[in-house]
Amino acid sequence: MVVAAKIAALLFALSSVAAAQGYRVEGTCRDGYAHGLYELRDAKGTVRAVGAFNRGKRTGSFLFWNENGAREAQLPFDDDVLSGTVALWWPTPRGEPKPRVEAAFVRGKRTGVTRTWYASGRPKSELNYEEGQLRSARATTESGASMPDADARAAAAREAGQDDARIASLLALVDSHLPRCDPASDRLEKS
Repeated sequence: MVVAAKIAALLFALSSVAAAQGYRVEGTCRDGYAHGLYELRDAKGTVRAVGAFNRGKRTGSFLFWNENGAREAQLPFDDDVLSGTVALWWPTPRGEPKPRVEAAFVRGKRTGVTRTWYASGRPKSELNYEEGQLRSARATTESGASMPDADARAAAAREAGQDDARIASLLALVDSHLPRCDPASDRLEKS
């Protein structure tokens, strides 16, 4: 419950900051909902997110970039629910980002293999989930030494919480910058 409260506070802060930063939304509407291609740019014109909606529900992959234009995340959706391989990258000022997480999701829950890396690019962990529950964990320290099972599981829980918060913040950015659709006419109002 404490994690949920922290995530909610983060989402509120992010939406307040995003509104003040002058983001520009490009998208279309259908039946009063976001529908079709979606693009979000910041005040400097940098693309921050692209994806697609089907009558207000996320569909396919949403891609995110940081303020420097470096790739940050790929979040795949099926009917507005995370489904597929989620990828998060370590933040970089420029150049090719290094992978941070690759996690298999089915119907919004981690299911299958999750792999993580240190910012150096060195492998960190390989975790197996079933219906959102951690079933096995193997992890190493940054120097390459194996972690005991209890430490690997604790690290996995901590990192999953951080990943969930990051994903939630990216989705909040999109949610607070949807196309303004007029349900009476399916006309897109510029924002």
